[in-house]
Amino acid sequence: MEPIEGHFHFIGIGGAGMSVVAELLAARGARVTGSDCADSDVLARLNEKGIRAFVGHDATHVDDDATVVVSTAIRESNPELTRARELGLDVIHRSQALALAASGMRFVGVAGAHGKTTTSGMIAVGLRGAGLDPSVAVGGIVPQFGSGAHLGTSDVFVAEADESDGSFLNYTPSIEVVTNVEPDHLDRYGTREAFEAVFVDYAKCLVPGGLLVCCAEDAGTARLSESARELGIRVVTYGRSDKSVVDADVTICDVETTPSSCRARVSYGDISAELSLGVPGVHNILNAVGAWIAGVELGVEPGLMASSLAGFTGTARRFELRGTVGDRRVFDDYAHHPTEVSAAIEQARLVADGADVTVVFQPHLYSRTRLFADRFAKALSGADHVVLADIYAAREDDDPAVTSALIADQIKGAECVHDMHEAARIGARQAGSRGVLITMGAGSITQCADDVIDEWQRMDAS
Repeated sequence: MEPIEGHFHFIGIGGAGMSVVAELLAARGARVTGSDCADSDVLARLNEKGIRAFVGHDATHVDDDATVVVSTAIRESNPELTRARELGLDVIHRSQALALAASGMRFVGVAGAHGKTTTSGMIAVGLRGAGLDPSVAVGGIVPQFGSGAHLGTSDVFVAEADESDGSFLNYTPSIEVVTNVEPDHLDRYGTREAFEAVFVDYAKCLVPGGLLVCCAEDAGTARLSESARELGIRVVTYGRSDKSVVDADVTICDVETTPSSCRARVSYGDISAELSLGVPGVHNILNAVGAWIAGVELGVEPGLMASSLAGFTGTARRFELRGTVGDRRVFDDYAHHPTEVSAAIEQARLVADGADVTVVFQPHLYSRTRLFADRFAKALSGADHVVLADIYAAREDDDPAVTSALIADQIKGAECVHDMHEAARIGARQAGSRGVLITMGAGSITQCADDVIDEWQRMDAS
């Protein structure tokens, strides 16, 4: 691969998606700097890697030779972006920077309303285990790489493809894996039909002869597969026969799941393989089959790809064990869509093995809370105890008419607590002696696992 020259300055470099692209550009020889509104472990890691990451946004951080990289979350009023506009600098989206980092490589883009991080992590781990060292841009730390970013030695690049702002249309993948097309981001797209249409546009981004891999168990991806085939795009679908909306090309059977693992058999024409994973949950079987198909398409022997997937142990913030006190365990999960919440609670039920499951949930975005409050309440009702913290606004302005009470009022016994740290402590007190507690959401709630552990230790000492 040819080195990438120039200076790139990332506004909001501490974000999961931004930091991995920054690392990859630096690894390919570019000079990289950036800033974020608050200090974090991510900024510390970037500085250790030689990437100058400032705490706080200030116009003086922007040099006049920089290409400025932003995400959709960065507002025009940001002083660094204002300075870049004044200087007439090139301003590009994170996805364009990622496409640049992946230039000259076979690009595997993983898209879907949920499951992107896990599936892309599985592909990366499976390929590495099979001897095909890929470059990686994943929105969570993959233990085998020690990061969400890795510059590999092969010509394969595996990355999440973000549909939330349509930026995945900046890629030209050789393979696209779409885990589901369940309506989300309706604040941007408005309707299910518009949301599904952008995935058809994404399929059109494939290189000539590229492959679209779709889960047949989701109605949205089923419709996507049919639309893509009508356009002459090569498609492979996968799923369990009794759960698939359309006939699956790759069938999944003999599914077994335990509190710590799962397994299944997959069949693809004359090819079959046994998948055995060190993570539980049927949803992880589906993710792994999508990853397996991608590996086979890239030329990995099917049995080798299946056995290599056994090395996947999860990614950060995807049902990540954060601590144990006695027989109680606290996990942290990024789930922020009703389907993801249901899957995480189902996984917790397996792990709890009959003990109580407690969820401390921080809703993400006012718009998502307003649109899906009923569905969130139904999903969270699968837990024994529910505590809701205030909504994490992220890129949105505060909306006083939308609060966590929209969800809590529909769940018997649920509590709303303004401060997320106090919410975590209350949840800890509600968890049973062998209970499983999950801190859940896409925002700052990930900071609160320590509050749970501290509260359990205090309780045991008193």
